[in-house]
Amino acid sequence: MSPSKRQKGDSVSVSWPHIMRRMLERPVARDELTPLSFLQRTLRVFPEKTAVVYGDERWHWRRFADEVGRMAGALVRAGIEPGDRVAVLAPNVPVVLLAHFAVLQVRAALVAINTRLSVDEVQYILNHSGATVVMVDPELADKVGEPAKLDARPKFVNLEDPVAGVVGTPLDGPTFAEFVDGADVLGVDGGIDDEDRITSINYTSGTTGRPKGVMYTHRGAYLNALAAIQMQRLERDSVFLWTLPLFHCNGWCFPWAMTAVGGTHAMLRAVDPPRILELISQERVTHFNGAPTLLLMLAEAPEAQGVRFDPAIRVATGGSPPSPTLLARMEEIGVIVTHLYGLTETYGPHAYCEMQPGWEGLDVEGRAEMLARQGVPHHTATHLRVVDDDMNDVTPNGEVMGEVVMRGNNVMKGYYADPEATAEAFRGGWFHSGDLGVLHADGYIELRDRKKDIIISGGENISTIEVEHILVKHPAVLECAVVSMPHEKWGEVPKAFVSLKPGESVTEEDLVSFCRDRLAHFKCPKAIEFMELPKTSTGKIQKFRLREKEWAGEEKRIR
Repeated sequence: MSPSKRQKGDSVSVSWPHIMRRMLERPVARDELTPLSFLQRTLRVFPEKTAVVYGDERWHWRRFADEVGRMAGALVRAGIEPGDRVAVLAPNVPVVLLAHFAVLQVRAALVAINTRLSVDEVQYILNHSGATVVMVDPELADKVGEPAKLDARPKFVNLEDPVAGVVGTPLDGPTFAEFVDGADVLGVDGGIDDEDRITSINYTSGTTGRPKGVMYTHRGAYLNALAAIQMQRLERDSVFLWTLPLFHCNGWCFPWAMTAVGGTHAMLRAVDPPRILELISQERVTHFNGAPTLLLMLAEAPEAQGVRFDPAIRVATGGSPPSPTLLARMEEIGVIVTHLYGLTETYGPHAYCEMQPGWEGLDVEGRAEMLARQGVPHHTATHLRVVDDDMNDVTPNGEVMGEVVMRGNNVMKGYYADPEATAEAFRGGWFHSGDLGVLHADGYIELRDRKKDIIISGGENISTIEVEHILVKHPAVLECAVVSMPHEKWGEVPKAFVSLKPGESVTEEDLVSFCRDRLAHFKCPKAIEFMELPKTSTGKIQKFRLREKEWAGEEKRIR
């Protein structure tokens, strides 16, 4: 757990006179919104309640705040000043959770790096962000490459993990225990310029170019955390299992949400379905998050057969629309799925599929069909539209497609050091998602595709999501992805890449026939290839790789 050296019973010293002085500098009717205030409150209300669980380690909230304060003190001692960037390259271990508060405490910006990126991508992010302190798990040290190639010449800190017993080759720099040893313990101070000061820079996947650094503000992070509390009904007794990477949109703001309610963070270094099932039972887990791929892995694990969670577990999923088939399977094992929708640029979730009373009376299949929609804005997001090329709202009939655009409290401040990309994303006064969807008469949106994924065959639009949802209904299909492939007559037609369930077999002809019985024939795949699907670290299927494979050597632009 990389604990600091301290005496048992030590506690954080909150500098209330200092905090009060800062408060009096602001109008009586206004307080700045920052996730730091969540820790302030929980430290006051639940100091002895369990905050973090990792292996045999248990930290209460007083200990957690103590560790945050000491890490903040060490950052100041290392020369970190307001506005500097502190990078972390590590799996879901407690130090990464600490960084979500300690870095903010010193008014710096956290850069949590995707652990599955290449050396070139990691070095680009470190150079682009200009991070001056970089905390690295030794198992991932090789991702840094040659430190001499880094422009900022950062100070490296090695995050040892004695609980997991993970070994690796450390970089030239102190261990985390050495880094924080003897540092002053800074009190939790929430007074901050919430609209201008950024909490973090989260880099996009960069599938169509270099990653862009998405800037979150203290205000936006605070409000999106409140939305997470409401959407997932988080409370004091909630136990959240960290299956979602903390580097992904700062864990969809759940590090701050769970801290706000004084719940328990159950840390998980690596996604492993048997271990997840074990921890759910052992720690009485109430919530976890993840892409549909994670839910599929859990549902198909041999250890999950015959399991039904009671009480039910609440799970938020996003990244791609879960199929009605998957949602129905989750209901069978006692998982209540909330379908969220958003992007890195919207702090993760911007909308969710709110359950309507009438849906509860539907059968499992019918209810799952409704819950696969992306839904409506959450309570602090507010603005969500589907528009045509002239920014006019599309007809709300569930048929006319347009681009999903949004604005409001949880839209990013902009792209770090990239004003041109920011202006393009915010054209017309709205953030352009690049997602295509329809608007239903009840006000719920439903995604049909990414702009780059939509297939235009002989002038007809084909939603790859619609085709995928049909394919996964076949009992032999585990998951699939549909992309365009070139066609001499129609320009492009659908092709499906399919992964089968263990022990299952099915022919290409059988699957095509299955689709033709359920879809308009022009929408059906004209070819099917069986393979293990390429994915990102957060479980998203990398359609661009499949599309590039099909269009290699062709003149068509890869969208």
